[in-house]
Amino acid sequence: MPVEFLGMGATNDGTETRPRSGPAFDPEFTVALARAHEEYGWDRVLTAYGSGSPDPAQAAALIACRTERLQLLVAHRPNVSYPTFAAKTIATLDAISGGRTTIHVITGGNDHEQQREGDTLPKDRRYDRTREAIQILKKAWTEREPFDFHGEHYRFTDFVLDVEPLQKPRPRISFGGSSQAAYRVGAEEADIYALWGEPLAGTAEQIRTITELAAAAGRPAPTFQVAFRPILGRTEEEAWEKAYATVARIQERTKGGVQLTRRHKLTDPENAGSQRLLAIAEQGERHDRALWTVTAKVTGGAGNSTALVGTPETVAAALMDYYDLGVRILSARGYDLLEDAKEFGREVIPLVRAEVAKRDAEQRASVPA
Repeated sequence: MPVEFLGMGATNDGTETRPRSGPAFDPEFTVALARAHEEYGWDRVLTAYGSGSPDPAQAAALIACRTERLQLLVAHRPNVSYPTFAAKTIATLDAISGGRTTIHVITGGNDHEQQREGDTLPKDRRYDRTREAIQILKKAWTEREPFDFHGEHYRFTDFVLDVEPLQKPRPRISFGGSSQAAYRVGAEEADIYALWGEPLAGTAEQIRTITELAAAAGRPAPTFQVAFRPILGRTEEEAWEKAYATVARIQERTKGGVQLTRRHKLTDPENAGSQRLLAIAEQGERHDRALWTVTAKVTGGAGNSTALVGTPETVAAALMDYYDLGVRILSARGYDLLEDAKEFGREVIPLVRAEVAKRDAEQRASVPA
């Protein structure tokens, strides 16, 4: 089965370990980072969403125009953008990119961050709104006749999208979350389900839960994606030295206990995904082959924050462990965005692709003629 690699389409060089050197939207860096991903074998990059961050769709449009094959995952929150507007934004971007666009729908796990853009809807009701938004996107991209929608959160009449997405029947929809409400919405509506890097047993449990919910809804399970922060070294010792140095730099930047994104305190995240990561960190620093939780602990379990530490061979083998669970999209982001993207693409991606190709060949050879 194919494996895909997702990187970060950041618009500046700032990370948890270093302040950005220029503006929030640095076009030159944005293009350089995207081109590095394309050159070093990545499949797609995510343009992220924040209440005051550069617009991810416009950043993706810039990347689309300056790359040839790199696919785009555009983050979107259905809080201030009506689904009909989002549908035409993504359809237009899909045409601009030559059919390279996927949308990642974010429900939002922090009340304060949502309220920054005027969204006061409670979290449980936000999942109901997300479900409606995804249903509208699907219909807008596939219906050629005007249609009405009368839901709890969205109501409109006689809408038809004049700009069609290039992909048929429509662009794929990615979704993530670690609460029971998230599992249900994603299982019933998403094409891709994004998870944060947990130990193998927890990831297997999540995959099983979502697969069962999808089957109950009469649809196949979504494609599963898992995200990590790789920390590589030429030797195991070098990798671990680098890992502890990385944490020291993060701690230097988080003095006072406030998360770098200023969305919540480091010790009390509201969203279930971050709560799960912190609970795992309390159980131990190291898990399975290479998973390290200290990077998650010192950032309050913020987003993609658990690390895979080791040589390229160790990290590739760890990624294959998740592949064996059924994960088909591997997301990775370093702490030096540009150089780490190159290193991971050069040192790890070829190892994983070669192992997947080997297993596929063995499986084909084992099938009776």
